[in-house]
Amino acid sequence: QVQLVESGGGLAQPGGSLRLSCVVSGSDISDFAMGWFRHAPGKQRELVAFVTSTGATYYGDSVKGRFTVSRDNAKNTLYLDMNKLNGEDTAVYYCNRRRDRDATSNNLAGSWGLGTQVTVSS
Repeated sequence: QVQLVESGGGLAQPGGSLRLSCVVSGSDISDFAMGWFRHAPGKQRELVAFVTSTGATYYGDSVKGRFTVSRDNAKNTLYLDMNKLNGEDTAVYYCNRRRDRDATSNNLAGSWGLGTQVTVSS
């Protein structure tokens, strides 16, 4: 059974940076799109970033130019480098594995981690 475990969340100051990681077990991620969603209280779930099995990347409008998604298939690990953080980035961040054709869909497809909290505050 596939398991996705996120880490790296925490408290960051506005303008600061964090790096999230997602380690996957029970499945080789190389054939899948991997990405991140986030969910803040009172807001809709938001697709943050995805990287397909071929390395193509997709970003939500609110994070373009600030966040970078990457993957290390040898380590079965996904990363999200978050820079220039602001209060709107406060949310629980979820790692997701899905088929490439679903990579840009904001839906519940695929397998999910339990999430890691990111809080941006001074």
